[in-house]
Amino acid sequence: MDPTRALDAWPIMIGLAGGLALFLFGMEQMTAALKQVAGSGMKTLLARLTTNRFSAAFAGAFVTAVIQSSSVTTVLVVGFISAGLMTMGQSVGVIMGANVGTTITAQIVAFKVTQYALILVAVGFAALFVSKRERVRQYGTMLMGLGLIFFGMELMSDATRPLRSYEPFIALMQQMANPAFGILVGAAFTAVIQSSSATTGVVIVLATQGFITLEAGIALVFGANVGTCVTALLAAIGKPREAVRAAMIHVLFNVLGVVLWVGFIGYLADFVQAFSPSASGLAGVDRLAAETPRQIANAHTVFNIANTLLFLPFTTLLARLVTRLVPDQPEDADVVIQPRYLDELLLDTPTLALDRVRMELRRLGERAHTMVGEALPIALDGEVEDLKALERRDDEVDVLHGAIVTYLGRLAQKNLDRTQAEQHFDYLEAANNIENIADLIETNVVGAGLERLGAGMQVSAATREKLAALHTRVAEAVQLTFQALDAQDAGMAGQVIGAKGEIQQLADAAEAHLARRLTAEAPDRLSLYRFESELIEYLKRVYYFAKRIAKDTAERDLHFGPNGQPPVPELDGVVLESA
Repeated sequence: MDPTRALDAWPIMIGLAGGLALFLFGMEQMTAALKQVAGSGMKTLLARLTTNRFSAAFAGAFVTAVIQSSSVTTVLVVGFISAGLMTMGQSVGVIMGANVGTTITAQIVAFKVTQYALILVAVGFAALFVSKRERVRQYGTMLMGLGLIFFGMELMSDATRPLRSYEPFIALMQQMANPAFGILVGAAFTAVIQSSSATTGVVIVLATQGFITLEAGIALVFGANVGTCVTALLAAIGKPREAVRAAMIHVLFNVLGVVLWVGFIGYLADFVQAFSPSASGLAGVDRLAAETPRQIANAHTVFNIANTLLFLPFTTLLARLVTRLVPDQPEDADVVIQPRYLDELLLDTPTLALDRVRMELRRLGERAHTMVGEALPIALDGEVEDLKALERRDDEVDVLHGAIVTYLGRLAQKNLDRTQAEQHFDYLEAANNIENIADLIETNVVGAGLERLGAGMQVSAATREKLAALHTRVAEAVQLTFQALDAQDAGMAGQVIGAKGEIQQLADAAEAHLARRLTAEAPDRLSLYRFESELIEYLKRVYYFAKRIAKDTAERDLHFGPNGQPPVPELDGVVLESA
């Protein structure tokens, strides 16, 4: 091609845009399938392998390499921190390891297997549309996504081939040898497309045409590491402080790593060239095209592994630093509670999303249990201010209930398997029954208490004793119900169901006592009898809603393993936080 001749840019732009679109779509399809296949197992691994900073880094790298999403890994870490299962120091190691896990994408795309792209697409398509087994279909989606990644790369590579002899483009690529310019371009491109893996893929495509040197490729990859921080910061907006701190760790680690290495790009290039495959029979652009893609992928891996090893000894220091940079916000009594665990990023991984719903249900149950515990004392002795405060507690329940139902509604639009669909339905039922308990107290118990105050009624000591016995047993059953729901423990749920006879006996004893008291000489004896009977009925209805939740928990044939335990026993051992 004559370098002075005008270049027809339209086919190149179409090829690049279409190839990049297929690359990104394939990445999304492959990642979504991997999340479906490996989601719950990865959660288990993260929970178990974070006893020290080195195992935490390994867990973060392995999990991210499997599910191909450092963002999902970070979300899991934030959830563990919020639940008290992981310290901030441990989370630093996982987040560092996640950066190593993302390098697997570059290693995959650096292999020159684009000739097999359409075979992978065809095989994946066949598995997806022929098989009726969900797991086989997920593997089919994964293969088809991988094929689309390679096919997109091939399209981009073919589209850019005419640029090999176009002087203005060659001059532009030569500017990439300036580390500052290369880092800036890589960061800007990554910030726009929100995918460092895609940026690395494009860099490798440019390398396959011999457009860029290894040093320029390293600078662009460094820029991608900086640009991906934008994604982390955007994802942390409006999230709990733990999420903001995790994003800040991600930013500090990536930016400091690039700053540390920017002056040693030449040394890194020499080191990578020493062990990467060479094409000694070629020269010039052809040799660049043959050697550079693999070298860039190796440099990307070496860079992230070296940074992780360098910064791992300082995880505690980094944790303290981000805690000072992002301090806890003071409690504001006027701020209504917000959901802590429901993260939209996990909606594409139903197993993990449902686990987050379970954790949020625990918070919902804590607030309802507190209302149950306060209900009788305030109904019998509380002033107007106490009753209004009890009534306002239902506002928190309403907020969390609404958030859970909305999240479950969005999750229902995903491709749930049979077990996930059953769990989804049970969690929705549990949320509604917990809200019913809170609403009953807010409306009926508070209303009864206000009626007592208006009429100036006083309950006798003997009646209080009967009501207290029933209330104590109901409150215990409610707490055990929520613990069974959180732990998915059929044994605990069975204890709640088995308490029916005892609670009925206590209710019968209280009602018999009230019947005998009808003959007592007391002003407004009939009104007092009605008030006391209503309290008994309300406590029985609270137990009824708790028993419904327990029955759903006990009857479900869960896939979690022996004794109905979920994959991460540590999560089940979390004690209900005090309200």
